[in-house]
Amino acid sequence: MAAAKKAVLGPLVGAVDQGTSSTRFLVFNSKTAELLSHHQVEIKQEFPREGWVEQDPKEILQSVYECIEKTCEKLGQLNIDISNIKAIGVSNQRETTVVWDKLTGEPLYNAVVWLDLRTQSTVENLSKRIPGNNNFVKSKTGLPLSTYFSAVKLRWLLDNVRKVQRAVEEDRALFGTIDSWLIWSLTGGANGGVHCTDVTNASRTMLFNIHSLEWDKELCEFFEIPMKILPNVRSSSEIYGLMKISHSLKAGALEGVPISGCLGDQSAALVGQMCFQDGQAKNTYGTGCFLLCNTGRKCVFSEHGLLTTVAYKLGRDKPVYYALEGSVAIAGAVIRWLRDNLGIIQTSEEIEKLAKEVGTSYGCYFVPAFSGLYAPYWEPSARGIICGLTQFTNKCHIAFAALEAVCFQTREILDAMNRDCGIPLSHLQVDGGMTNNKILMQLQADILYIPVVKPSMPETTALGAAMAAGAAEGVGVWSLEPEDLSAVTMERFEPQINAEESEIRYSTWKKAVMKSVGWVTTQSSESGDPSIFCSLPLGFFIVSSMVMLIGARYISGQLLFKLDTFIS
Repeated sequence: MAAAKKAVLGPLVGAVDQGTSSTRFLVFNSKTAELLSHHQVEIKQEFPREGWVEQDPKEILQSVYECIEKTCEKLGQLNIDISNIKAIGVSNQRETTVVWDKLTGEPLYNAVVWLDLRTQSTVENLSKRIPGNNNFVKSKTGLPLSTYFSAVKLRWLLDNVRKVQRAVEEDRALFGTIDSWLIWSLTGGANGGVHCTDVTNASRTMLFNIHSLEWDKELCEFFEIPMKILPNVRSSSEIYGLMKISHSLKAGALEGVPISGCLGDQSAALVGQMCFQDGQAKNTYGTGCFLLCNTGRKCVFSEHGLLTTVAYKLGRDKPVYYALEGSVAIAGAVIRWLRDNLGIIQTSEEIEKLAKEVGTSYGCYFVPAFSGLYAPYWEPSARGIICGLTQFTNKCHIAFAALEAVCFQTREILDAMNRDCGIPLSHLQVDGGMTNNKILMQLQADILYIPVVKPSMPETTALGAAMAAGAAEGVGVWSLEPEDLSAVTMERFEPQINAEESEIRYSTWKKAVMKSVGWVTTQSSESGDPSIFCSLPLGFFIVSSMVMLIGARYISGQLLFKLDTFIS
């Protein structure tokens, strides 16, 4: 029997979407923006001490290889010829910091994830050296001095990891965010790999001048970072290098395919949502929650706790565009926490079913400040709390409160965005894995009291990376001209509660947020061993409350007795 004829499609573009929780490889038709196939692998997060969050760079790289291979197999089963893949884009979790040996290709330490808090005392010590009337760090980078960004993570590695120190001394060390690590590895690694990053990822390091679009000598001196270990900064859309399949991939047809797009995940989503006009905004619901508003070719500095960041630069000779950003640390991560730490759900999808059973939090509020509070507060002393519990509260109410928490945090950054921009958003464009949860989307419309608009194809982060790759000079298979961009079908969620109820719930949330602040001191967050003053009330509160909720009264009594004995 003759072999089945391969389907003839327009040029295809692949996208690596490497996030905090998972890695994906997706393939799109460049003429229609249709998603043809994809594969996803969950990534482990390690928590070696309280407040520390790490990932294995080799596991991340292996997950990319696996996703590419599985997606290519699926395309084969669909009779789609993978030799039609003309370019590959990379989108990545931002700020997460890797240092590796350029001679062996081996990471010198685990990746220090953007959520990691170990550098809080470093931040506080550095902040004392910034003149009150001249915050040159913020004016050059658009960022507040925070544990969130790469410079302080890199400083910690240089101070505390002997393998990193030795590699720097011997001129073997390379630094990069996840995009740099992947592009270097995929273009040959120790055998000629390209050490680069793009302007969007560079703008999240706190070492990059967002005005001159260069690594800043004064900033590098301030953080004491050797400039020789930094990657070359390129635009978000150009050919960086060609795929070299040194790994045992069946997808050998991708050998020689250009890697020609690179965007930090939130910038990629902005491009994927086609927010190319000044004032257009999107909100992505992933591990965290990120609201970006395109401010055009001008830097707008926030008066209300938002970041100024590079949105994209789609070509070497193309202009740079900027954005205001509201960053929330914990969104989807709270669902993962309910699954992995508390065990009240078996899969992330179950949260919707639990929330639907009750349709209310019954006065329960959950502030998931596991890594402190990001925008608009920038309060590292905050920690997670669940309050408003009664004997009636059950796991369904906590599940509902967790979803509400994501929506309330979005309301806070949207309010800040509206005050900075002066023109309130009339609707919110959304994307990300959590947008599949219809209860979450309806809650978001109710709490914002504006419509929420979701594209039917929610993989806009990967789409943005694919668009940048396909549009690159020398590839040219994806037009970014407005008249050529594919129309996207949308699902719309309208507010279904009255404005007064929305405001009452929001004001109660803000009261809960204030109760989460001030839990930890620098000493406790650095040592990974919270002081008794800070940890006992929170630990006592959550443990005894959760035990009460599952009705284990005898166990609760034993815990209370032991805690009481310990305190006395």
